[in-house]
Amino acid sequence: METTLLLVKPDGVQRGLVGEILGRVERRGLRLAALKLMHVPRTLAEQHYAIHKGKPFYNGLIDYIVSAPVVAMAWSGNKAVEAVRQVLGATNPTQAAPGTVRADFAIDIGRNLTHGSDSAENGAAEVALWFAKSELQDWKSASAAWVFE
Repeated sequence: METTLLLVKPDGVQRGLVGEILGRVERRGLRLAALKLMHVPRTLAEQHYAIHKGKPFYNGLIDYIVSAPVVAMAWSGNKAVEAVRQVLGATNPTQAAPGTVRADFAIDIGRNLTHGSDSAENGAAEVALWFAKSELQDWKSASAAWVFE
């Protein structure tokens, strides 16, 4: 069982796409473990995007992510990281497969609506960064037997 972080970035929140994105992941069969609407503190943004520090787009990315509310979600399930990334599509919306969130609703890589963890280990680390353990809910879905073998 994996846990992964999904952020609906400021552009997705401002454009009213939170429900659409949440629904697509939920219908995929994953279980929502936590959700919150928040203004991202600069320190959290810098921790989350530390891998990009020193890159030309880093300062703009930090300024952008703290500019307006985001919706942070933790999802769990079998192959949760891969499933969320398939729903979201490629980071660059112009390269995203048709039917994915980014292909359907985004054009520019700098306004690609979402962030999804890129590996199981990063998913666990990112969820721990964005959510306190007490915020995560462990519950059983009645439909799980109809989704997973």
